[in-house]
Amino acid sequence: MDVRNKTVVVTGAGRGIGRAIALQLARRGADTALFDVNDADLDETASLCAAESVQARGYRVNVADESGVSAAMARVASDFGRLDGLVNNAGIVRDGLLVKVKDGAVVGRMTMENWNAVIGVNLSGVFLCAREAAAQMIGFGHGGVIVNISSISRVGNAGQTNYSAAKAGVESMGVVWAKELARYGIRVGSIAPGFTHTEILASLRPEMLDKLTEPVPLKRLGRPEEIAHAALFIFENDFFTGRCLEVDGGLRF
Repeated sequence: MDVRNKTVVVTGAGRGIGRAIALQLARRGADTALFDVNDADLDETASLCAAESVQARGYRVNVADESGVSAAMARVASDFGRLDGLVNNAGIVRDGLLVKVKDGAVVGRMTMENWNAVIGVNLSGVFLCAREAAAQMIGFGHGGVIVNISSISRVGNAGQTNYSAAKAGVESMGVVWAKELARYGIRVGSIAPGFTHTEILASLRPEMLDKLTEPVPLKRLGRPEEIAHAALFIFENDFFTGRCLEVDGGLRF
């Protein structure tokens, strides 16, 4: 797909990887519809994208809310007059052990609140945004591209039962959708980033960052712009669908 003059929705676009992807697309000439729950972050990303001489609009959307997602996708279709792409990037973390044990006794459990919060945003949110975006794309009849942001943690990372389950599901859904939507000219791909230098990791103590990067063969964190480059590859390579790009510096769990 040549993304020039196309309209792409990016969720979690307020900062980090989402902002980097939105900017990469804008620099390539795509109009961007930006979803996030933080108005100030949305406004900043929209301004940065608009500076690239494209249309950019922010929408305050909780991706886990079905009616909100449906209404937002309909608004995007109306505001821009088309919908050609979606990047499912929005995500949260609520890490914790399945059971926490001290001196042989169970002293804590992963709560249903933390389980449901992560599954709601990271898995159900991806499902809802893809469903509504696909419906709009099919209606317009121009085909399209859906990119899901999974994670290296999809293979199972201790302390992340909820996050790992969601990110594994994200990749699996992408395989299913690639098979189902190809007949409508819609391709679907996933990206599994490794540890990436976003606001969340930037807040960690230096010794914690060293612990994260030590097993990475390239001995550093990824940059949001490197994940954005992978997203652009999926958009622009018309023979790519149903697969996951691992952008993790060679790290394996």
